Amino acid sequence: MILHFHNARLIDPEAQSVGDGTLTIRDGLIDAVGAEAPQGAELVDCGGKYLAPGLIDWGVKIGEPGERHKESFRSAGLAAAAGGVTTVIARPDTLPPIDTPESLEFATRRAADAPVNIRHMAALTRTREGREMVEMSFLQDAGAVAFTDGVRVVSDTRLLSRCMTYARGLGALIVGHPQEPGLSKGTAATGGKFASLYGLPSVSPMAEVMGLDRDLALVAMTGARYHADQITVAASLPALRRAREAGLDVTAGISIHHLTLNEYDVGGYRTFFRFTPPLRSEDDRLTMVEAVAEGLIDVIASFHTPQDEESKRLPFAEAAPGAVGLQTLLPAAMRLYHQGGLSLPQLWRAMSLNPARRLGLPGGRLAAGASADLLLFDPDAPFVLDRFTLLSKSKNTPFDGARMEGRVLGTWVAGRRVFGEVA
Repeated sequence: MILHFHNARLIDPEAQSVGDGTLTIRDGLIDAVGAEAPQGAELVDCGGKYLAPGLIDWGVKIGEPGERHKESFRSAGLAAAAGGVTTVIARPDTLPPIDTPESLEFATRRAADAPVNIRHMAALTRTREGREMVEMSFLQDAGAVAFTDGVRVVSDTRLLSRCMTYARGLGALIVGHPQEPGLSKGTAATGGKFASLYGLPSVSPMAEVMGLDRDLALVAMTGARYHADQITVAASLPALRRAREAGLDVTAGISIHHLTLNEYDVGGYRTFFRFTPPLRSEDDRLTMVEAVAEGLIDVIASFHTPQDEESKRLPFAEAAPGAVGLQTLLPAAMRLYHQGGLSLPQLWRAMSLNPARRLGLPGGRLAAGASADLLLFDPDAPFVLDRFTLLSKSKNTPFDGARMEGRVLGTWVAGRRVFGEVA
């Protein structure tokens, strides 16, 4: 099967460029960029819209097993395809957690229901309780792309150092959640005047700095590969910069919500705006946008966390944290583009190329031989988001009723169209 995309604006995150061009795919791979249409190829007229590598969303919660009523592999896959996400990196914080080769194999079989690629991270410790290391080698052989306990911080420093030492021998990636667990326990907002005015239990931004400092010290001691899932405050950046300059194998990510929302959005106690970590100050948000532009923050993700209505219709401090984001990652990112904070190549570097490189995946590039996971979209198409039109089973989005721009026109996975009616 040969497809030839023409009349397209190509976003190349490797070259950090945008330009008119064509792209040919053959047998699920990109065959050529900028070439004429091969004989017998099926033509796809992109109408002058943007063609880019499909998004790779790192840190997606899927409810199987245990919470299928919140999200299934199939519903998550449909939402991902509609959002231009061609590869989902799923979290292990299921019920029970993905902490054995058997549980990983079960999840992998179930993920075959999805129209997009789904890869899994495995738990770092058994049942994510921070007491005993998982069988890391067996889980890696079963397909785990990284190891993490998610938002549960491994407070036993000796155990975490052993995990890092073992992971280094395997070349495995450890994903940490930088927080000081004692300070952050039971909190729902970032400390400051606003949280005090609203009477919300809050945590100082220094809790993130303290957690990151500890993790980076252990990385320096063990030589492990490490990724901080969410760096959200400006005070964390100096330590991250020093680690890079020292040659440590360290990368960092941030959620699209922390790049587009701030602590004042919590006003009105709307629980759709409750996150872990909590939303930060506007100064922190702007600094994080600059850090992504510089490349100090490597990855932008949705941290898709489906919660049912019963989990959210509670007082703010008691409501379950998180929001769905597979379908809103692209239009939320377009806010940063239209505001002039990040260019399209910078966004695609953080949402596609860098995740692929860090996890050793074949996507994220517009180059011959790369996987033909593609996204066609219009960055200027306006709409008002209605959460009930989202394809996720759960509808907990902070963007409900928001005016947004950026519409997916077509999504292809390994050359097969999984969303859109592009002709």
